[in-house]
Parts: sequence; C-alpha cells; structure tokens
Amino acid sequence: MLTIAGRSTSHRDFCDGVSRRDLLRIGSLAALGTAGGWTLPDLLRAESISGRKSPKSVIMIYLVGGPPHQDMFDLKPEAPKEIAGPWRPIATNVPGFEICEAFPRLAKLADKFSVIRSLVGNQHDHDAIQVFNGHDPKKSKPSGGWPQFGTMVSKVQGPARRESPPYVSLCYTCTHGPYNEPGPGFLGTAHAPFKPLGETRDDMVLNGVTLDRLADRQSLLKSFDHFRRDADQTSMMTGLDAFTEQAMGLLTSSKLAEALDPSQEDPRTIARYGVGDPKIMMDGNGAPRAPQSLLLARRMIEAGVRVVTLNYSKWDWHGGTNAEGRANNSIFVREAEDFPVFDQCVSALVEDLHLRGLADDCAVVIWGEFGRTPKISSIVGRDHWPQVNCAMLAGGSMRHGQVIGATDRIAGEAISRPVSFGEVYATLFHHLGLDVDNTTVADLNGRPQYLVEDNAKPLVELIS
Repeated sequence: MLTIAGRSTSHRDFCDGVSRRDLLRIGSLAALGTAGGWTLPDLLRAESISGRKSPKSVIMIYLVGGPPHQDMFDLKPEAPKEIAGPWRPIATNVPGFEICEAFPRLAKLADKFSVIRSLVGNQHDHDAIQVFNGHDPKKSKPSGGWPQFGTMVSKVQGPARRESPPYVSLCYTCTHGPYNEPGPGFLGTAHAPFKPLGETRDDMVLNGVTLDRLADRQSLLKSFDHFRRDADQTSMMTGLDAFTEQAMGLLTSSKLAEALDPSQEDPRTIARYGVGDPKIMMDGNGAPRAPQSLLLARRMIEAGVRVVTLNYSKWDWHGGTNAEGRANNSIFVREAEDFPVFDQCVSALVEDLHLRGLADDCAVVIWGEFGRTPKISSIVGRDHWPQVNCAMLAGGSMRHGQVIGATDRIAGEAISRPVSFGEVYATLFHHLGLDVDNTTVADLNGRPQYLVEDNAKPLVELIS
C-alpha cells in the first residue's frame, strides 16, 4: 500500500479525531474499498453524488475569541470613556459609514463591503460551532451533530473542478478545543474539509515517492482492478477507476500545489497582504495572526475550491496578565498591535478580489463567536458579551457600502434590524445558488434537515 506522508502522530489528529493522513492512503485495498476508514477516492466518490452548479465560492474568516465590536465597526464616541475607550471613528468613502481610525485602508474600500452591527443570538462561551454552522449550540441537534457550512456545500454541490476539493480549511488547530472547527457532523468524514496547512501540509508530499513511481503503482492498481472486474457483475469497478484517477489527479495536479505556494505571487502582492510579526503571529492557543492565510484563501478560490475557512488571530482580550505572562495585556495595547495588521490584510483581500475579477463570484464573511462588554473592566479589558455582535461581508455580487442594524448608545443591545447567524448563512447559501427553503440533506436517521435553522431567509438588504 502507498501511504501519503508517512507516519501519524496523535497531536496531528483533527478535532474530529481523524488524521488526514488516514484519509490519503492510496493502494489496492484502500482503493477497492476493503480497507477500514474513508480514503481519498471514497471522499471524491461521495462528493460526486450531488449535482454541480456554478463555481460560486465563499471565504469564511473566523476571528478566534470574539472581536470587540465597539472598538472596530460600531464605535460610540459620545459614550462615557469607560465605554468608548481611546479609539475614534473615521469617515469612509461611503457617506455616514464610519469605522475605527485604525482601519484607514478599509475606510477607502467601504463601498465594497458591508457591516452588520446587530448580530444577535450569540453564544456566551468560547465555541466555534455557531460560527462554522450557524446553529445555536444550546438548541437540540440531530445525532452526529450539525455539519459545518462547507460540509453542507460539499454534500449538496460537490467539487466545482475535478482536481480541487469542494471544501478546504486553512484553520490552524488550536490547543484549546472550543476554538477548533466542529467537524462534519452527521454528513461524516466524506465531506470533512481538506486541510493542507500546518504540519498536515506534509499530506501533500509523496514522501520520497516520485510521480513516475506513483504512476507505476497506479498501473499496478489498474491490474488489480482488471482482475476484480472479471468477477464483478455490477459495473462498480468502472466507477472506482474514475474516483481513483481523480484522487491521483488531486495529489499530483499542479493546481492545488501551486495554490499553496504563495511564493509564485508577485512580491508586491505578498507585500500588500503583509507578513505579520513572526514573534506574535501565534499565541498560546495556536491562533495565527497570519495575513498569508488570506492570500492562500484567494489562491484556493482561484484553484476551484467552493468554500475556504480560516481562523485569524486571538481576540479574547480580558486585560490584566495573560496566560503567557504578558504583564500589559490591556485590550487597547493588543488592538494597537493587531488592528493595523488586520486592516492591511483584509483590505488587500477585498481589493484583490476586485482586481482579479473574483468579487462577483466570491463572497467573504468575517466574524467571531460573540461581542465584548460595553464597559471596560478594571484590568483594561472587555469580557464576553453575547447580546450583540458584528460581522463584515464583502464580494458575492451583494449590495455593499452599507451598515445593517444598529445598537444602543453603549453598543450593548440591538435596537434595530436584529440579524441572526441563520440569516447570514442563508445569504451565503443564496450566493452559492442554493434554495434554503427547499434544499435539505438527510441526517443519520434519514430525516431531511434544512440548510439553516428557524426558517431563516437571506438578507434582503444585500441580495440583488
């Protein structure tokens, strides 16, 4: 058997307990479906069951830990200083649309994105579940749990291009489980995201096996298939040939490998996104402040991936001394460090999508699991605040250059146009061409489950 990327170690397992290396075995037994677990041909076979539509795409950026909405996109300069903090709003290129002064690049692009200031129904504790699937974790769930957004898309639409998986995760695994992706839920491993970053990027390496030797083993596999075909009366082997060929193509295709190599970009483009400070790019929870992830996401989209998810930085700024012993962990010190990097890479992504003609086909959503408390604490931090949250959306042929919803004078409660996670996801599904009123997927008990909860509809403010 040919095993891609050799050894497996427990610390490289994903949050669903499955090692990607276990999914990328190519050999006679695995390809013939007699080995345990799902192999790459199995995954591709399962993805092909559903129909394929236009290659629309989504990039979802998870701001790990909960971003401070009132310091970023919903500033309250007239509030008392213990609420407002030191930041002041600046005008954007859209009249009446103001954002934090630390985001001057984004301010020049406000006509190309929208901000939701009234995202409600947030969870209270750290948990990535709601961000990745749009479901309230306090509510009952079907056996196996709800699938992630990208998993749903993989099941319903399949790959847009033969050589690219439908769902790629660029999320780094965090040491604390609540920040990790929740897994594929009841749709199972066949529709889990392909994860090429971090140590698991070794999965893309043939571990010393040249493409010539891989071709030889493919020939050997075909000889086994030919032997089995003589005894097979169901024509199943013909289908296996196609899926094995697709798996070989995914591993040896230059498209995906090239997309993962940002060095092929114009150096000016790389500089535009920024590289961050390597000393503070990762924190103790494994959350990266890596602008390159946004560039890789755009490259994945160009390679034909439908959904790309990534996690960015760590926004859980309670103040005081942090777990790494940082004496001055003031929220405003952290913001002064992180905001300029965020402004640079997010504005670069928005700008890049337009310059490369991708903005109509690719939608971007940026959000975290909850907002932060209006009142600044005695140790100069803001704590968890589930009452209201914010989100930023760009691209996707949406009507941008607007603010949706509003909060009270201290950014503590939504006072107009409350928006749910389900409505945001309904908008993203709509962008992909999926009818949330009629499209369902079967759970483990065979019951049809709708793509979004509570009969949520796309945001009429955004859709054409």
